Amino acid sequence: MARFRKKACVALFLFTLFIFGTMMGLRTLKPSDGFSDLAPGLDLMPMVGDRMERRSASKDVVVSPGQVGAASNTKVVLRNADQERNIFYDVHIFYYVWYGNPQIDGKYIHWDHVLVPHWDPKIAASYPKGRHTPPEDIGSSFYPELGPYSSRDPAVLESHMKQLGAAAAGVLVLSWYPPGLADDNGEPMEDLVPAIMDAAHRHSIKVAFHIQPYKGRTDHTVHENVKYIIDKYGNHGAFYRFKTSTGKILPMFYIYDSYLTTPESWANLLTPSGSHSLRGGAYDGVYIGLLVEERHKHDILASGFDGMYTYFASNGFSFGSSHQNWKAAKAFCDSNNLLFVPSAGPGYIDTSVRPWNNHNTRNRVNGRYYETALQAALSVRPEIVTITSFNEWHEGTQIERAVPKKTVSRHYLDYQPHRPDLYLEVTRKWAEEFNKEKEQWLM
Repeated sequence: MARFRKKACVALFLFTLFIFGTMMGLRTLKPSDGFSDLAPGLDLMPMVGDRMERRSASKDVVVSPGQVGAASNTKVVLRNADQERNIFYDVHIFYYVWYGNPQIDGKYIHWDHVLVPHWDPKIAASYPKGRHTPPEDIGSSFYPELGPYSSRDPAVLESHMKQLGAAAAGVLVLSWYPPGLADDNGEPMEDLVPAIMDAAHRHSIKVAFHIQPYKGRTDHTVHENVKYIIDKYGNHGAFYRFKTSTGKILPMFYIYDSYLTTPESWANLLTPSGSHSLRGGAYDGVYIGLLVEERHKHDILASGFDGMYTYFASNGFSFGSSHQNWKAAKAFCDSNNLLFVPSAGPGYIDTSVRPWNNHNTRNRVNGRYYETALQAALSVRPEIVTITSFNEWHEGTQIERAVPKKTVSRHYLDYQPHRPDLYLEVTRKWAEEFNKEKEQWLM
């Protein structure tokens, strides 16, 4: 019995010594010693040397029009700001270059946006008319950190590319009008595209084109637009190409308000048997139409488009922008070999330019609205997610850095209590989550 008690005491002593040593060891650990400081649910990425590696959904390839379909290599992209970080080419973000100011352009452009009247004269009579008077009064409910800037300012372009890199968005989707054309409140800006391409290329960002519904746009004019874009920019290192499920490497074009043209007309351009088809030749591409109403699903299919996107950041505004409809839209696309590209946005408020449109305002709720939209987008397992937008300030969908601002006549919204880069950080977190989940889907 005495021998048993002696063995028990020895065992207890050794166990106590083990526990003490373990606790002392744990106390010496730092947060970086095996514990991730990423957002909850995100794992550390595999390391290559001292840098993080991530496979990209895009291809670092320059293909001339006569070589479309050539083989390509997946490129690992590493960002270098305060630290080296990665960007993702399956996160596309809508970008606008219609802004101007007196220092660069001789006058304000777009910041002085008109107050758009309601189409019903009786309703319109109840709201103010006129236009904004920058710099204190601009056509936005938020105020940019860069002030009412010019899209032609090289320093602004550089800042924007750094912010896109911080957000991990690898593809800038450029709002585009043909040479000499512009929206109703702006001026032609096509001559700025080379500078945008060059700035994007310096930051490993790709550029896709978002063809806008200019006056007189038809399937024939879009045919000429596509040829112009590919001929002029197709060999640029920043020109975005997408690898299809059949292995082709093709430019991607978003067609805004595609429903304004009939499916029969689009089919002449986008189906192999069309009278002036783009298919199978040097100007083939991945063409994405806009889903607004439910019936547009069938119109997009009949038109010969390769997929559909939803654009609008106001949940419930349209069939396409309603998160609850994305699962059904994705199922329709899957069954018809189409891409479904949902568009997530941080909120919506356009009352600075459409003062009668309060019912479509969507409060940001300190970033929670954006996270809900991104979660809804990821839940349908898309190939690409689009962000509306980087800098559409008129509609309050921007994720660009904004600051508090109060003037005699205006009190602007802001991102407080968070920092100006809140929405860049949220975008990066979900871009990383998106790519992590895509790896699991593929497994």
